[in-house]
Amino acid sequence: MILIFGLFLLSLLVITAVAIVRTKDLFVAVMLTSIFSLLMAANFFILDAADVALTEAAVGAGVTTVIFLCALALTGDREKPREGGRGLALGTVGVLALLIIYATFDKPRLGDPDAPVHQHIAPWYIEKTTEYMDFPNVVTAILSSFRGYDTLGEVFVVFAACIGVLFILGVSPPRKLLRVKDSSNGLRHHLIPQVVGRLLIPFIVLFGLYTQFHGEYGPGGGFQAGAIIATGVILYALLEGEDNALRAIPRGVLLGMVVGGALLFGGVGIVCMLMGGAFLDYSVLAADPVWGQQLGILIIEAGVGMAVCGALLAIFHAFAARERMS
Repeated sequence: MILIFGLFLLSLLVITAVAIVRTKDLFVAVMLTSIFSLLMAANFFILDAADVALTEAAVGAGVTTVIFLCALALTGDREKPREGGRGLALGTVGVLALLIIYATFDKPRLGDPDAPVHQHIAPWYIEKTTEYMDFPNVVTAILSSFRGYDTLGEVFVVFAACIGVLFILGVSPPRKLLRVKDSSNGLRHHLIPQVVGRLLIPFIVLFGLYTQFHGEYGPGGGFQAGAIIATGVILYALLEGEDNALRAIPRGVLLGMVVGGALLFGGVGIVCMLMGGAFLDYSVLAADPVWGQQLGILIIEAGVGMAVCGALLAIFHAFAARERMS
């Protein structure tokens, strides 16, 4: 039954992807892209990658769609026709598709216990997570502790990407491209979005907090929680207006979240060194090494959540601000 449902979702993915390429209406393309992200999230759930599914649903179908719509407000609604180059594009796609199909012939069967990944370091992770951290979520243990350096790098990538996007959007576009709108009132005069949105926002934020602090025992963590909470705040901005959203969480606070989240993560590593351990070796943070690991993971996940949430909201407000520039 799961196999049939998976094939059905994959078929919908192909149909949606073809529709995205074929449509000339950019608004329709954005909506289809959001649907594609939701289908991908469903596929990730089927593959037991709940952490990735939560991120895809929140970022791909939620935040990214809103940012695309904000960008679309600064452009035309239709794709400009292009002459030539279609044969080269089709040839490139065809060659890549054949290479990907050929690569799948050597891929292990899904869930195969003899697959290389299950014979190398995965058994060690499964064995040592309970011993070193005493919680069941091996994914959180790998990302936050065993591979803490990688996660720290990802946080600083988010920080750098946020700063780069803000610099780019800080450049005023040509006046002829500007569409001055008054978005301060949001969707206040639309009854159905107001009723549904006000009902959903508290649950979205609450689920984000649950994802943040329950990441040790179930799917979740700072990346997913930051994206989910940002989705709730963006929905509030769309309903009540950007000005009200900025009064609730000013831009200075958002930038402080981005910088503070990255510094909090790195600061935990420095504290570990000052206490006689290695960088990001949380076991020295408490007399009990297991409790020290849990404490360190809790703190750095909070930093990840702050950085991701602040970055997404700062980018959203940067896009929204350009609509009202004159």
